[in-house]
Parts: sequence; C-alpha cells; structure tokens
Amino acid sequence: MNKLYWRWVLLISVQSVCTLFTECEESFMRLGIFGGSFDPVHYGHLLLAEHCREQCRLDAVWFVPAAVPPHKQERTLSSPADRLEMLKLAIGGYEPFTVCSMELDRGAISYTVDTLQQLHDELSDAELFFLMGADSLAELPTWREPDRICELAIPLIVRRAGSPEPNISVLEKLMSSERIDAARQNQVEMPIIELSATDLRRRVAAGQSIRFRTPRAVEKYIESHRLYKTS
Repeated sequence: MNKLYWRWVLLISVQSVCTLFTECEESFMRLGIFGGSFDPVHYGHLLLAEHCREQCRLDAVWFVPAAVPPHKQERTLSSPADRLEMLKLAIGGYEPFTVCSMELDRGAISYTVDTLQQLHDELSDAELFFLMGADSLAELPTWREPDRICELAIPLIVRRAGSPEPNISVLEKLMSSERIDAARQNQVEMPIIELSATDLRRRVAAGQSIRFRTPRAVEKYIESHRLYKTS
C-alpha cells in the first residue's frame, strides 16, 4: 500500500462515530468515501472502488451505506442489517476496503455533507476524496451544501471508458481553482460495466440468475434471506 505499513482498527462508538487509528510513516492518508444504498452491492460497485483506489493512489476506500438516500426517499430499501452484511461479504476481508455504518447508525436522511463533516472532525489527518459518477456531477450543485462538500473532500469523478470528459465547470462556483485542478487530476476512467442494483433486484424477483453479477457470498445471502422476492 504505497510501500507503507498501515494498521487500522475501526471502532463504532456509542455515538456512532467511525474512528480510525493508524500507524504510518506519513502524517496523513488518502481516504476514498463511497456512498450509496448498495441494495444490493454488485461487481460494478467493487470495480469502481478498486479503479479509484488504484488510479488515484488511495490508501483505503470506505463503503458508507445510506440510511435513507435523499434521492430515493420514496423507495423501501432492504433493512440496514441486510445491506451492511452484504457489503461485508462482498469485500471479503480485502484490506483496502472497509464498511462504515455511520449513516445507518445515524438514521434519517443521509446527507453527504453531514457524513463528510463527521469524518473530517474524527479523522483530522486524512485527506478525503468523495467517489461519484460523472453523471452525478451535474446534479452536485443541487445537493445540500455542495460548497461545503467540496471543501471537505475532493470529488473523485468516475467516467466510463470512451465517454466524453466530465464538465468540470459545474465546480467553479463551489471550489477554489486549486481544488478544481485537484479534481481534474484525480479523474478515473473505468470499463463499461452494464450492472445495476435495480436490474439485480428485478432478476431476483423474476427468478432469474444473478451469478457473476455480484460476489457468490452475496448471491447466497440474497437466496437464504429471500431478499427481493415479490411474495
């Protein structure tokens, strides 16, 4: 991991705060934050996180499942316990990946700015990067306190191979020119992978296979807990 030895212990306190203890030759770490409903997690999520980690030299990526995503308030999600367990099964002990239950523990609508502020307060020695798809970039100005989001973390913009360059100009009113340059330099390109949680749920409900779309452990969990079945 950048030729550095890290020892990480993640504790969730009674105040539902993620605290990271590190021993490292450097005084800071490059930490990617990946939010979403992950209902269910699939290989597209995992590959996106790994491309970000590798291309942007992140020391770790934290998957942060939302309690109630602001843009999905009308949809009933699987239980927090199910989504959390599927994420843990998906990463399968891979050291650079960690599942953080901060938003699930906090409950209510999960606003990115609240999560980044909490992480910033708890992890003062970490440089935060917020993983987001290029299609979400245009919507960023409509999020709660987008300028504060960009102050707390550098957007790490992911685009599909062969797609146009993302329109970074939407960040001009939200970030300094220096941080815009950092966002531009930390863009990530990944292969086109036609996977979505919506499609996985639909396939399960229709009795179709989801093999090779999500890790086998997650597939077995979905089967044994009868998730996404219509009856």
